[in-house]
Amino acid sequence: MRQLVLMIALFSCLAPGGWAQSFCASDGQPRPVALVERFISADCEACWADAGPAQPARRELAIDWIVPSDKGEDAPLSAAASRDARQRLEALGRPVPAAAQAFSIKGSPGKRALRVAHGLPFNGYIGASIEMKPAAPGPWTAWLLLVETIPAGAEGTPVERNLARNLLVSKWNGREMLSKSEQKRFFESRPMAIPEGARPERLRVVGWVEDARGRIGAIAQSRCRSEGTGG
Repeated sequence: MRQLVLMIALFSCLAPGGWAQSFCASDGQPRPVALVERFISADCEACWADAGPAQPARRELAIDWIVPSDKGEDAPLSAAASRDARQRLEALGRPVPAAAQAFSIKGSPGKRALRVAHGLPFNGYIGASIEMKPAAPGPWTAWLLLVETIPAGAEGTPVERNLARNLLVSKWNGREMLSKSEQKRFFESRPMAIPEGARPERLRVVGWVEDARGRIGAIAQSRCRSEGTGG
């Protein structure tokens, strides 16, 4: 049964035409040129309620990570904390913040076409994918992030936040490319679990690729639209 659930969740991402309600992808969306990554300790409830100076500029994309603390479930923001935040800090070579810290990372200009997409929530999962075509020489690390977009004024935040909810990291080293007779691409798709407490209607995906030196080659984010409406 669990395998069937995963297959349906994944199919909702790969075959959006089968779901009349909505289609969610980065198609036609402006490409962000930089990430603003904001890390908040699960101990610092005041940090969540503070707008802070790290606000994204035009064409920058802000991502919010809640970092677990030593207090565990006793930390005020523990319900939204994710071990993925520590993984991301390790990749950035940054220590766990005592309160809050933000980093701005610019993307490299180029013609790499990065696409992310996701389907509809189903039984606690959501099918998501990330694709780069044509595939540029690697190695690349693809980051696919399930985020909950929380509007300003909701949940105690004065600013809009893209709260990190689940993470998929994939290494692309060239073996995943298709045969020469086909258009080469890198591609990864996976059902992603929806954490308890997340509101499914707020979920979408953000993706980016990094080279071996950690430089961002492309960034993409999904938006949902109703089928047949054109917007």
